[in-house]
Amino acid sequence: MTRSYTRAEPDARRASLIAATAEVLGERGASGASVRTICARAGVSPGLLRHYFEGIDALIAETYRATGERVTIALADAVAGAGTDPRARLLAYVSASFRDPIADPRLLATWIAFWSLAKANPDMAALHAQVYGEYRAGLEALMAECGVPAGEVRLAAIALTALVDGLWLELCLAPEAVSAEDAATIAERWIAVLLG
Repeated sequence: MTRSYTRAEPDARRASLIAATAEVLGERGASGASVRTICARAGVSPGLLRHYFEGIDALIAETYRATGERVTIALADAVAGAGTDPRARLLAYVSASFRDPIADPRLLATWIAFWSLAKANPDMAALHAQVYGEYRAGLEALMAECGVPAGEVRLAAIALTALVDGLWLELCLAPEAVSAEDAATIAERWIAVLLG
């Protein structure tokens, strides 16, 4: 279905292009994310994309940033709601990945598109390193609050990131086999062993 073009405020048009890009990447993958398809989804003319972005690569990169920010906000909200206990804050940060808005099959498809682009595009690889680096930095800070020795915190954060990513993939791909509660329990047990 083709949407008719509409007039909107500049920030709204820019945001609609980013949202449309995330949807198209999730539905069609990186190879199906054309200017025409994205602009049709956003309800804007294809020429308008260049007004807001240098091209489709810049739009996809901005969509990756926006998606990363969405995840960061959800994680920060979870930590803020966990109170002051360091272990509870760490567990909240980790288990937030197993709930909405992060544990969403549509988001999984969008991340897969980003990952495929990161393998082929150095700029996307750098952005991927930044997004994941920020996530791990959050884990490292929370682990340090829990008393993980400074010399061990980096590798522990990498290991926990891998565990969370694996559980998140399983949850998004096979929610009938792995529930959010299962994933949180597995992560909690790993954290308990780490922290002693």
